[in-house]
Amino acid sequence: IKHFQTTITCNYPSIFIYGHRASGKSHVMHVLLKELELPHATVSCVECVSVALLFEQVLLSFFGCDAASLLPRSASLSDFVRIYRQQCSQSPAKQTRYIVMEKAELLRDTDANLLPALLRLQELVEDNVTIILLSEIVWDKFRPNTGCFEPLLLHFPDYSKGELHTILSQDRHPSYSDEFYSSYINILLGVFYSVCRDLRELRHLAALNFSKFCEPLEEGKVKETDTHKLWRNIEPHLKKAMQTVYLREVSSVQWEQMQQTEEKENGALRGLSAHTHVELPYYSKFLLIAAYLASYNPARTDKRFFLKHHGKIRKTNFLKKNEKTSNHLLGPKPFPLDRLLAIFYSVVDSRVAPTASIFSQISSLVTLQLLTQVSHDDQLDAPKYKCAVSMDFICAISRTVNFEIVKYLYDFL
Repeated sequence: IKHFQTTITCNYPSIFIYGHRASGKSHVMHVLLKELELPHATVSCVECVSVALLFEQVLLSFFGCDAASLLPRSASLSDFVRIYRQQCSQSPAKQTRYIVMEKAELLRDTDANLLPALLRLQELVEDNVTIILLSEIVWDKFRPNTGCFEPLLLHFPDYSKGELHTILSQDRHPSYSDEFYSSYINILLGVFYSVCRDLRELRHLAALNFSKFCEPLEEGKVKETDTHKLWRNIEPHLKKAMQTVYLREVSSVQWEQMQQTEEKENGALRGLSAHTHVELPYYSKFLLIAAYLASYNPARTDKRFFLKHHGKIRKTNFLKKNEKTSNHLLGPKPFPLDRLLAIFYSVVDSRVAPTASIFSQISSLVTLQLLTQVSHDDQLDAPKYKCAVSMDFICAISRTVNFEIVKYLYDFL
């Protein structure tokens, strides 16, 4: 923080701060500007849906309502610069003014000249002003093709496991000791840290599952120090919650109701697989079904399942003669993109054109960790994927679109 404090007080024309979501960029910036009592304007690029709103927010923060009202209805960059220079001549800056732009990656979708102009705003308005861009992407993907002034780059690294443990332990429930809640966070991170480093998501998961962790303690079955029994009680519930990381398909109240319902139904833990479909678009469900079939069916059986006029097919017993192990026991196998699309167009009922929407939904499934891309970005060949969902999960998805997936799985012939 001391290094960061020195940096922002060195009067750079523009500073680019990047790091993953929930890595402390906005919080550290706002605390420093507040503690140092520096004049600043905070602009959310999500809320400012037009350039005029962005200009209005800056003028309002620095010079008040009268200056903001001088902007025309459809304000341009030249209007903003002209009014800013007028106000600076009337009230010159005693110290550096800072314009903090959150979610700055959205500026790439605005006019091509806006970002280069903001990076050189100090020269345009002839004022002691610094632009601070906060973004979740690196500068190489942010830089305009036309070229611009290079800002000072500052990187906020992800929190380590120990740092996440320290931060999450501060949310201790007042009814329990620090050691008890710390042991719970340690168990939580042991399960989720390998798949999720997002502080907000981990905080949500900690609040969602803590009541289940405390159940044996409230019933008097164990003591706070009996970590092993507490772990055995919470382990299946944490693994079940891992299937819906980032999906946010249920609220905390709904989660508790589902747990109570599941305990009444023969004590079986069905997981959230039966509910996950609510977050997926229609064609994404069929893409996921096609991916599952491509992962667990041998490629040579595609004609058997997906071609109407496939000619003569040998008996199933002959096909399986030399196969001793189930494909489901061996795990998912990688498949190329063209095979995924071929199966997808075969299983979906209606005709679907290969549009950009279909390819974007494949990317969304990868982002949600329902598919895993196993080939590198720089590979010249077509990308390859693996399906990362369980059998129960895909059966629940198939039921929502009335598709009997078991009839298309080679292991169940």
